[in-house]
Amino acid sequence: MIYLDNAATAFPKPGDPLRRALEQYLEAGASPGRGGYDLAVEAEYEVQAVRRKLRRFFGGGEGWRVCFAYNATDALNTLIQGLTQNPCHVVSTRLEHNSVLRPLHHLAEQGRISLDLVPFNAQGYVEPQAVADALKPDTGLVMLNHASNVFGTVQPAAEIAAVCRERGVELLLDASQSAGLYPIELEKWGVGGLAFTGHKALLGPTGIGGLVLSPRVNPLPTRYGGTGVDSINLVHTMDYPHRLEAGTLNLLGVLGLGQSLDYVLSPGHQQALARERELGERLRDGLASMEGVELYCAHGPGERLPVLSCNVKGMRAGDVAVILDGDFEIAVRAGLHCAPLLHQDLGTSPHGAVRFSLGAFNTAEDIETALHAMEHIAATAVSQGR
Repeated sequence: MIYLDNAATAFPKPGDPLRRALEQYLEAGASPGRGGYDLAVEAEYEVQAVRRKLRRFFGGGEGWRVCFAYNATDALNTLIQGLTQNPCHVVSTRLEHNSVLRPLHHLAEQGRISLDLVPFNAQGYVEPQAVADALKPDTGLVMLNHASNVFGTVQPAAEIAAVCRERGVELLLDASQSAGLYPIELEKWGVGGLAFTGHKALLGPTGIGGLVLSPRVNPLPTRYGGTGVDSINLVHTMDYPHRLEAGTLNLLGVLGLGQSLDYVLSPGHQQALARERELGERLRDGLASMEGVELYCAHGPGERLPVLSCNVKGMRAGDVAVILDGDFEIAVRAGLHCAPLLHQDLGTSPHGAVRFSLGAFNTAEDIETALHAMEHIAATAVSQGR
C-alpha cells in the first residue's frame, strides 16, 4: 500500500522511539505525581521532561504551561469551553475543522457566545485585515486553524496575532496539521497558545495531545477530579498543570510523544521533511497539468504543507478514492475532511474532494505511481464524457 493519508494520522511511524517509550513505561510505569516512592517520582520526572521539550519545541518562553489531553479535539474543547465561561464574542474562520466548529456552534446555540467566522481568500488564506474587521469590543478570543487540513495553507499567525494584540485579544491556534511540519514560535509571534495532537507529524502514538499556553491565557477547568494535590479540598485546584488534567495521565502516550519529539528534531528527519516538501511540489505540479483534474488552492504566494485536495471532473470524490485503493493500492482521504464550511464555500459540498497528504516516509516512486493512477482515472472519465 502507498499511504497518502498522513493528515489523518502519520503512518508508518518510526519504531525505535515507541520501543524506547515502552521500555521506559515497563521500567517506571507507576502513576506520576501520585506518590512519594521512587517509581512515582521517576514517572513524574519523565513527564516533566516531556513538558519542557514541548514548551521549547513550540517556542514558548519561561512560565509557559504544557497541559496534556487525549488529542487535539480534547485539548480544543478544554481551551474553548474554559475561556468562554463568561459570555463573550468569538472570532474564528470558515477554514476550521469540526474540532473547533462544533464546540463553538454548541456554545453559540446555548447563548454563551456570539460568533463570527471569517472567510478565506481564493488562495486558501485568512487575511489579517478580515480578522481585524471581525473584532468587537467584547471579543474574548480568536481561534485559528494554523494549517488547513484540506488545502495545506499555513496561515500568517504572527500577522494575525499582531492585529489581535492591538485590540487586547489573544490568538489561539489549532496546530494539529502544522505541529512537526512547520516551525512554530509562539512567544516570538505573540500568539497566546495552541492545541496539538501527537499522532500526526509529531509521529507519536494516538491518544495523546495537549495545550501549550502563555501565562496570559488561563482557561477555567471544565472537568473535575483527582489531581494528587490539595486532596482535602472538594474544589478543583487552579494550579497548573493539574487545573486542566483531572485524573491519571496517559503515561505511555506522554513517553511515546517525548521519544518521538527527539526523533522529529533529528537531522535525518529534517532532511526527510525537505524531501517531503519536494515530493509535494511534484505531486501538485503533476495534478495541475492533468486534463480533467481540478486542484484547489495549491498555487500562489504563502506557506504550504504537502497536503493537496482535488477532484476529477464528472466523478464523485469517494468513487475516485475507491479506485485508487482497489486498483492501485493507494490510500487517500475523500469527503468533507471534517471541514464542512470550507467545502461549502469551495463549492465541493456535499461530496467533498480527494485529499493527498504526504509523510516523511513517502518516496518519489509513490508520487509517480499516484500521478499515473490519477492520470488513468481522469483520462477514463474524459473518454466516457463525464
